[in-house]
Amino acid sequence: MLPAALWLLCVTALEARAQTTTNEFYSTTFETLSTISSSDFDGTRYTYISVDGQSTVETRRQNATATSSSNSQITKTATSKSVTLIGGLTHTSNGTQTASSTSTAPRATNTIPCNGYPEFCQRKYSNITNVCAHNSVFSVDNNAGSNQEYPIQFQLDDGVRMLQGETHWVNDTVYNCHTSCDLLNAGTFQSSLETVASWLDDHPYDVVTWLIVNSDMTDVENYVPAIQNSGIARYLYEPEYVPQRLEQWPTLAEMILSGKRMVLFMDYKANQTAVPYVLNQFHHIWETPFSPTDQNFPCTQQRPPNLGEKIARNHFMYLANHNLNTAVDLGALIGGGSGEQILIPNTAEINQTNGMFDKFGQLERMSQNCTEMWGRPPNFLLVDYYNLGKPGPGAVFEVAAKANGVTYNRQCCGMGDQSAAPIVQSSWIVLGAALVFAVLLA
Repeated sequence: MLPAALWLLCVTALEARAQTTTNEFYSTTFETLSTISSSDFDGTRYTYISVDGQSTVETRRQNATATSSSNSQITKTATSKSVTLIGGLTHTSNGTQTASSTSTAPRATNTIPCNGYPEFCQRKYSNITNVCAHNSVFSVDNNAGSNQEYPIQFQLDDGVRMLQGETHWVNDTVYNCHTSCDLLNAGTFQSSLETVASWLDDHPYDVVTWLIVNSDMTDVENYVPAIQNSGIARYLYEPEYVPQRLEQWPTLAEMILSGKRMVLFMDYKANQTAVPYVLNQFHHIWETPFSPTDQNFPCTQQRPPNLGEKIARNHFMYLANHNLNTAVDLGALIGGGSGEQILIPNTAEINQTNGMFDKFGQLERMSQNCTEMWGRPPNFLLVDYYNLGKPGPGAVFEVAAKANGVTYNRQCCGMGDQSAAPIVQSSWIVLGAALVFAVLLA
């Protein structure tokens, strides 16, 4: 029986494809997002940087102006991790996408799951539909500002693979706060990253994404101490291209082999020249309407505004916002009489919203509508209270599995770790032999 590393690298070599570049670009600005859902994105505060062509990783490193060592707040010493090795793989495309080429070469059969499914190992990161827990860290008991019931460790155990949430810059520290730290403060950003780093330590075959909402529009460099001190930095993925287009992403197997299994995006103020491991969301992912209050959940592209339809369809991943909201008076929640309104989850409709059926207002209906409209399923399905839905717990994962063309076979939710993947280790001699064999096949 061939060693695990040999299986993986052989198949990876057989699946190698040439990279492409594009010279398409966009540029626009829009208004400050109010605490009420807005359809008017004209103005100047939120700026989308123009993208003309691409740079490579070598160019970016040569032009870098900031590194982790330049920030005096960083205290954690980086540690090396051994390469995680996984077994033989089989190539499978997303349920609604077809492979660009075929091969008659023999293929290995993989039994070790990547992100829960063996079929995902040879799929590109950009060719998988993931459940995203909206405001993942906001699972505070008896707080109307909460968006989730279970903490992020349970979310990851259950199959959530994109974490997301508001952050605020307060007293020179990044906090997880909802609208205001007076309304909901779920602790420091660093502490939540520490939880994810520990989870990744124990789950060597999983790739996780975090979308940072930079609510105070602070410089990305202010996030570096939390990232470096949390221990997550050793897992952070840096793309080969800036920006990296839809077909240029690596497979999950390639990311797992490299050990770079954590992808960080930031909505505003990302600077990949200064901090290359925090990716600009709106150079890679567009969104359907933000903070929806409409149960029709339209699949139209909203952010970044004025992004060309061709570019959105062919070069970007996309996120479907499927978190139904209702407006409440902020003063009623934290005291005072300002009359300012904020959006909180419409929990009265949560089971319907997270439903797995092709019916009005349900997640499956939106997934199907978006797939029909854009020719491929959403990459990320953003939901509140992921553990609830129709007909019961796990409905949102059923929707994602259907979009991916796989069968959901887990129990949900809040039951703890269900991973069946053993931790596999191998010597550098075996890895070296696998690399040589892979080169011969290339």
